[in-house]
Amino acid sequence: QVQLVESGGGLVQAGGSLRLSCAASGRTFSSNAMGWFRQAPGKEREFVAAISWRGSDTVYADSVKGRFTISRDNAKNTVSLQMNSLKPEDTAVYYCAASASKMYGSSSRSHYDYWGQGTQVTVSS
Repeated sequence: QVQLVESGGGLVQAGGSLRLSCAASGRTFSSNAMGWFRQAPGKEREFVAAISWRGSDTVYADSVKGRFTISRDNAKNTVSLQMNSLKPEDTAVYYCAASASKMYGSSSRSHYDYWGQGTQVTVSS
């Protein structure tokens, strides 16, 4: 199994930045596509960003394109999400996800097999 632990969430003013990190353990990390999703209270969990196993291919939701950057460091078994120009609508619990069989990322939740517990991001106006 794969265990994922997110960190880096917090409270930030609109226009500010946060960097989320996800630490993976228990399984070969470099062979897995990774993704970030978020869920606001009463809302569906939505796709944010994904990255391929080698880190060369990335995909972003339209809502975060140009503001967020996903990256990974396979030597350290981590994936990160740099969030800039944050908006109040970015407020949500952010979840790290990993695929057990896919090398390339996807915006679909069904693409992923492992999920972290989430980290809260709150953006004040």
